[in-house]
Amino acid sequence: MPQKRKNLTIHFKNRKTIREKLIKEFLKEKPGTGKGELTSVYLYYVETLTDGRRIYLKRPARLNKGMDFEVNVEQTNFGTIRRTAMPSHKSILKDLKSKKKKNPRNYKKVEALIEKIYSCEDVSDAQMRAIKFDSGHPIELILKSIKWLFIEQDITYWNWSGRNMFYSGIIEL
Repeated sequence: MPQKRKNLTIHFKNRKTIREKLIKEFLKEKPGTGKGELTSVYLYYVETLTDGRRIYLKRPARLNKGMDFEVNVEQTNFGTIRRTAMPSHKSILKDLKSKKKKNPRNYKKVEALIEKIYSCEDVSDAQMRAIKFDSGHPIELILKSIKWLFIEQDITYWNWSGRNMFYSGIIEL
């Protein structure tokens, strides 16, 4: 089956609402009829970065089943050993740690935006673009990736700590 592509906008309100809206979208998917080309594959474009690259969710995820998804960023490499468009918690934490070390003052602003994202508050593109770093990925890419990694954790680990697992790693930097 060819990939199905869809633009999707979900506004922040609270964890429960975000989870419900996203899962309701997933429930509209047509089932696959087997493995390989018979698998139904869906791409949900959820963010567009200032430079035109898009963040998208891919379903199904390679390792998990059910409602899980992968977060990807077009034309971006997060890998150190092999190329991957999927930001991992480790790659995000490494980028943030480097930013904090090189510019602690700007990093304080990033921390405030991450806290807002964690609390399901909207952060504007202008707020993200106002913070500049000379290294790593653009902060807009990092923050929007964090948003969707939080959401992925909420769905996968809803009955446990959800987004708090990743957030605790960020605040310990």
